[in-house]
Amino acid sequence: MYPHFHEGRIVDLMGENHLHYPGWDSIPDLSVIGIGGHVGQVVKSPSDTVYHRRGVGSSNPCRVAISGLPTLWGLELGSLRQFTGSLSITVLPRHVTRRVGVAIGDQILDLNAVSHLFDGPLLKDQQFVFKEATLNSFMSLGRAAWKEARDTLQRVLSVNDQTLQQNAELRARALVPQSSATMHLPAHIGDYTDFYSSIHHATNVGIMFRGPENALMPNWKHIPVGYHGRASSVVVSGTPIRRPNGQTCPVDGEAPVFGPCRLMDFELEVAFFVGGPPTTLGKPVPIQEAQDRIFGMVLMNDWSARDIQKWEYVPLGPFLSKSLGTTISPWVVTLDALLPFAVDNMEQVPQPFPYLRHDDKFNFDIKLTIDIKRQLSIYSPGLVVYGLTFIGMALAKFQQTLRTLATRHDTTRHDTTLQDCLFPVERSVSSTVSRTNYKYMYWTSKQQLAHHTITGCNLNPGDLMASGTISGPASDSFGSMLELSWRGTKPVPLADGSSRKFLQDGDEVIIRGYCEGDSYRVGFGSCTGKLLPALNL
Repeated sequence: MYPHFHEGRIVDLMGENHLHYPGWDSIPDLSVIGIGGHVGQVVKSPSDTVYHRRGVGSSNPCRVAISGLPTLWGLELGSLRQFTGSLSITVLPRHVTRRVGVAIGDQILDLNAVSHLFDGPLLKDQQFVFKEATLNSFMSLGRAAWKEARDTLQRVLSVNDQTLQQNAELRARALVPQSSATMHLPAHIGDYTDFYSSIHHATNVGIMFRGPENALMPNWKHIPVGYHGRASSVVVSGTPIRRPNGQTCPVDGEAPVFGPCRLMDFELEVAFFVGGPPTTLGKPVPIQEAQDRIFGMVLMNDWSARDIQKWEYVPLGPFLSKSLGTTISPWVVTLDALLPFAVDNMEQVPQPFPYLRHDDKFNFDIKLTIDIKRQLSIYSPGLVVYGLTFIGMALAKFQQTLRTLATRHDTTRHDTTLQDCLFPVERSVSSTVSRTNYKYMYWTSKQQLAHHTITGCNLNPGDLMASGTISGPASDSFGSMLELSWRGTKPVPLADGSSRKFLQDGDEVIIRGYCEGDSYRVGFGSCTGKLLPALNL
């Protein structure tokens, strides 16, 4: 439910009440942030009093709503501020330290400034957690305290509550534009575990390297396979990732070589933060209690150097090929916000051992997309358009210059080129390369957590556990370039006319996710990172 301004935000869309604002005509077009994410363009409601947004990829408008929230007031800021219930860590322009905050449209409510309002039975003596630089202390309080905090924010931001509406001085101290804040990770991540729980992904990779008859390893349907990742290289969305150098073996059977990774890839994942008090070493968390240990979820890109991975993974699994960088979104969607979107768990055959069994639905309908964005330099006459007609004019001018020089027998060096006749225009082109869904997970997050602790491994608040690459059954729903290009044999076309087998320097990978109800969305925001060239070692 909450992250930090300077490093990440926790979002919690709560409810299904319409957002009303009588002064519709005075409100400009804006992008509505719903649970930490861009959900589309605001359009006018037929009633002139209810905001609608157009869903991404949809021509039908749908109501912007917040689960469990009454109608919100406009904060007298000239445009509607939507409360998303999201806490985050940020450095605000008036401060040099990280602060905990909650998103309200394009504003941030600084919880340090309003910590005295959390006066319920569980939080009245714990208000210090909203003054800290990370959310670890708040995460440690447990699910009942998380709910009390949500309830308090719902009340304070309600149209019926005067606490902020009638206190201009408090509003001035507590509300800060998101554009002025620097986001950070929501918690100190002590440990990071990456699972391998998508059956479609595991099957695809197995077919590529072992054939269809041995696609899944013998243990895969018995245990949630995972490995211990590197927590120090988990970074917040927007952090550039550098192509790594390392050992690879381009030709099987020959000697390895050292140099830049040539097969750079993304992995679309969803991860959850562990909450509750630290557990005791030697004491497992029963699956019946696992839900109370799941604080909330974020989007993740677990960057992967495939050629380095291929050479190093035997016999202990990935190492340097994964520790180069892992990106997470700044918004954390709380578990309570996700429960309305629970769907049937995938059928598990054979039946798992008793410590992994649960009957309740704990898969979630989270729609996920992956975009590759490129920044292009396009040459356009007079900065107008780069159509064929104008290119022809530029070519004619260039040829005329050459004829003039030839006639004059001028030996002086001339640098007239086609580019001199054109003007560069920077343009970004984004291509959606995959649409998939979290519901394709074979092992649930409750099973992952229960299995993680069955040997007595202890957990701490702020630990991060990731799903592993999420792939669907269709070829356009795969969660990595390894699968989308089928090990480099099928180039993936992009919108600018180019194609990819694996990532190129300058590619920006953008992962987005959202849940959609009858008339509202719970958005995760985006998880982005740009690939930088390798160092020359």
